[in-house]
Formats: sequence, C-alpha cells, structure tokens
Amino acid sequence: MASLGGKAASLGLEIVEGDGGLPKVCLSSENGSKTEIYLFGGCVTSWKVPSGRDLLFVRPDAVFNGKKPISGGIPHCFPQFGPGPMQQHGFSRNMNWSVANSDEIEGSPNVTLELKDDSYSHSMWDFCFQALYKVVLHSKSLSTYLTITNTDKKPFSFSSALHTYFHASAADASVKGLKGCKTLNKDPDPSNPLEGKEEREVITFPGFVDCIYLGAPKELQLNNGLGDIITIQNKNWSDAVIWNPHLQMESCYKDFVCVENAQIGKVQLEPEQSWVAEQHLSIS
Repeated sequence: MASLGGKAASLGLEIVEGDGGLPKVCLSSENGSKTEIYLFGGCVTSWKVPSGRDLLFVRPDAVFNGKKPISGGIPHCFPQFGPGPMQQHGFSRNMNWSVANSDEIEGSPNVTLELKDDSYSHSMWDFCFQALYKVVLHSKSLSTYLTITNTDKKPFSFSSALHTYFHASAADASVKGLKGCKTLNKDPDPSNPLEGKEEREVITFPGFVDCIYLGAPKELQLNNGLGDIITIQNKNWSDAVIWNPHLQMESCYKDFVCVENAQIGKVQLEPEQSWVAEQHLSIS
C-alpha cells in the first residue's frame, strides 16, 4: 500500500504496508518520537522515543495474517475482557478498523480510527455500535481516547481493556501505585481467582503473575528494568491488570510485562449514549 501524500503526510501521518501486507498508520513528531498502529485490530504496535528505544513489545510469535489478533503492543479487549460467551477478549482486536480523521495540534500528530458492527460482530454480539479510537503522539508521551457509542435501539453492556505490552526486563521490572486495591489473583488457579487486598508498595514479577486490581488509581508507575520509568495515567478506566505468563511463554516472557487499564465491571449504555476512557503513557 502506498503512503498517503499531501496533507496527511504534512501532518506527520502515513499509511504504509506493514508486516504481512497489513496496512498500518505511522505517526511521527518533530523531535523524532514515532508510533505505529495497525488497522487490523486497531492495534498500536510501536512507540519509539527520540533515542529510538521502543517502549512497547510485540511477541515473537505474533502473526500478521489478518485472521489472528496481533500479540503485542496495545491490543483492544471489547466488548468482553477475558473469557466469556464470545471469543477471548471479544472481537475488536480481530476486525479491520478504518481511518476516520487525522490532525496535528501544537506539533502533536494524531489519528482517529473507527470500528462499526458488521455481520462478523453480530454473530457473537447482536448489537449496533461505533468505536472511535484516537491516538495522539506527543514528544515524550502517547495518549489514547476510546469512545464506545450505542447506535442500537436497545441498551447493551460491555467490558473492555487495553492489553498493553511493555518492553521490559521482567526480572527487574516493578509497578507502583496499587497498594490498597482489592485484588482478584489468578495465581495459582486462573479459573478461580482468589480475592484479596494488595499490601505491597512495589509489585514485582518473580514468576507467573496474573492479577486484576479493582478500583485502581488514576496513575501508576512502571519501572521497566531497562532504565525507563513510564507513568501510566488514565481517566475512566476503573481497574488495572498486571500480567506476565512466565514459563507458559518461555520464548519471550523475560522481555515484557503487561500493565493494563481495564473496565472489568459492565458498562451499561442506553441507545445513543457514549462511554469514553483515556490512557496517557509518558516517560520521564
């Protein structure tokens, strides 16, 4: 696919052919920071700071065939987080999004992607909806805005998450900010989470980690163990998830950790109502 010319290119945005021939949107800022978003799944797969370091991680087993969700970056979970009546994490990460708009504000290029219901989504979840996903690249941060609108004539409910993979040294990585949260710990039994309360100031990844934090704060800090401190801020994501598969993914578990903003409880939307959630990732 040829890159966009004209105004889009001048705004720091290109659409090019990515892995597997899948189209991806590339944003670049004047100071050299860059991000890439695949239209398949609306998945952000790269966020590079001016030094060239990529703060996101894509698994080596990721496939780019337009059939299986891209494993890594910032995949979407909608309209279901985790297992349930439809496929794992819902269908939005397994559908083609389209470019709805692009712009540049004060040197920060952005793009808005759109996803609407179709026969594929209706086969699992029989509702009409619109999802808008705005990605804004700043000099030292990356912001996303997810808007879900009920375009149906009947109410619906959903859960959601941004399943963010951060490049990290899992043995040295740590997360701060979750002390006091109610926890649903999937270790040792993923099918029967153990309820508890987080007592630690600093959470590490000594082995398998899969834990939901209910009522998470608006800001967390990730030390990726590679010299970077990443601040993870959110608005209207009510919960958080910390995950590392350890030996279940022996080929790459040492190289990433997941710190996810999530909405575990169901959001109820009446016809024409919308829900908006923001994520802001920044590096000091």
